[in-house]
This record gives sequence, C-alpha cells and structure tokens, in this order.
Amino acid sequence: MTHHKAAAALAATLLAVAVPAAAADYTLNVNTALAVEDPLYKGLESFRDGVAEATDGAVEIRLFPNSQLGPDEDVLEQARAGAPVAVVVDGGRLAVFQNEFGVLGAPYLASGYDGMRRVVTSDRFEEWVEKLREASGHQVLSFNWWQGERHLLTQKPIEGPADLSGLRMRTPGAPVWVETISAMGATPTPMPWGEVYSALQQNVIDAAEAQLPAVVGARLDEVITDITKTGHINLITGLVTSAAWFDSLPEDFQRALREEALEAGDVASYGTRDALAAIEADLEAKGVNVVEIDTTPFREATASVYDELGYGALRDELQAIAAGE
Repeated sequence: MTHHKAAAALAATLLAVAVPAAAADYTLNVNTALAVEDPLYKGLESFRDGVAEATDGAVEIRLFPNSQLGPDEDVLEQARAGAPVAVVVDGGRLAVFQNEFGVLGAPYLASGYDGMRRVVTSDRFEEWVEKLREASGHQVLSFNWWQGERHLLTQKPIEGPADLSGLRMRTPGAPVWVETISAMGATPTPMPWGEVYSALQQNVIDAAEAQLPAVVGARLDEVITDITKTGHINLITGLVTSAAWFDSLPEDFQRALREEALEAGDVASYGTRDALAAIEADLEAKGVNVVEIDTTPFREATASVYDELGYGALRDELQAIAAGE
C-alpha cells in the first residue's frame, strides 16, 4: 500500500510542476544523407543521448541515416508543414527561404572548423535564424555540424580549372553550389547524394565533389580514381526542424534541444577533424590518388561567385568574424 501511495504522491508532484509524466511525450525523427560510419553520425548519437538525459526521457530523438526519410529537400518540406522531423542540411538548401544562409556554402569562406564555428554561433547568424523562422517556418537547432572541406572526385587527374572543362559534376542543386562548380570549370549536375554511386558507375556523370568522410560512407572509392584536394567549399551544416513543432515544446525543452544540438555539433565536428587523416590514408590504401594542389587558380576562378549571388558585403563581414576579429 505504501508503495502505491508513494507512486500516487510522485504522480501528483509531477503533474503539479507540469512535467510530462509519460515517457517520450515528444518524438523527433532526424534524417541525414550520411552513413552510420560517418564521424558526424557520432554527433547525432550524442545529440539523441543528451536530449534524453536533459529532458528525463520526455523528448525522444530517432535517427535515420542514409536518407531513410527521403531527400533533404523533402524532409525540409515536411518540417515546414509542422511534422516532427529534422534534417542535417547545408545553408545552400536554406537559401531558397532565407538568402543569407547561402553564403555559408560559398567558396573559400574560411578554412577548418574553428572559423566556421565563430560564424554560426555569432549574433549575426542568430538574426538569420529568426528571419528563417518567419520566412519558412523552420527552426535551426544548431549550425555547427562541420563535415570537412569538399574536394573534387574524378576519374582522371585534375591540375587546374581547365581540366574540368566538359566534366559533368554532381553537386547539390542550390544556386551557390551550382555557381561554384560552374566557376571552377565543370558542368554542374544536381542529383540526390544517394544516386551518385550508380551515376558514376553508369557514366551518367563524370565527377562529383564531397568531403572525405562522405566519400567513404558512399563507397565512391570504387567508382573514382582521383581526389584533388581543392577544399573549395568548407561544409558546415545545421540541424533544422519545424518551428511549429519546436514551439509546441515546453520552454525548458526548447532550450535543452538547442543547447544539446550545439554540444553535439562540436562532438561531430571535432570527431570529423580528428578522423580526416585516417580517412585519407584509408582512401589511398584503396587505390585512390589523393593529391594536394595549389588552390590559387580555383580561388581566383570562384571569387566572382559572391558578387554574382549578392554576397559581396557579407563575405567581408563573415571572413572578419571567422578570423576572430
């Protein structure tokens, strides 16, 4: 009897302080194009566990690797409609809703993680987060999910922009990516990441560009011969969900989600940074030629992209933030 009384008292207490008594009152399904082997996925696992702990199990995060819930764009649309979904997505795909986000994917904005982290945790960036909410109904949880610098993945050696002439190169469909690949000399060919392996295998495309962990995750070493380290786009991504769903959460859970997302983004990003050398060695062991080149010709070729997309003034401001000025 005492046990029942204690349980009843506990239940009353929980109700009194308005803490949801049921386990997992809220569930968030997180979609990513990446494979479970990707260092970034470890960050998502850390996010899942951190949120469970911070909310005493009231918010459950479910992870869906390899785009199990569909292409990123589809999941973004579901989030817009208020579905309890989130997606790991780059700024280029958000630029259709809020233009400034596109600059995050612009060529040679910053090198490494630390500079990009300063940009996406700045007050300036938080202004964009608010604008995005109003423009499209998306809520950014954090944007410090660094996946590494993107390089050229080809079936022949590349020494400069001229070698890309006529090559059909897969890229995400956002304007900033398309303009960058075009400026580098290739013919941009947008398609979902999940289709790249077969497209290369069947010569539908001649090349792709991606960060090293994604190359391994998609087993592209089987269908390319060369990786040229251009580092043309420093891939920073964010965890983006539905603003309507987010607003339905108690305030302390909203806070917990954003704090845990920022912390997990660091786990993902530093994990990626620490894994890059081993991943590169692994690719070389599999027979891929990984080549360092002078990136100056590519930097010069892509410099115009900022102005073409109206990001000229932003570039200077963000490069100053990235440099810690």
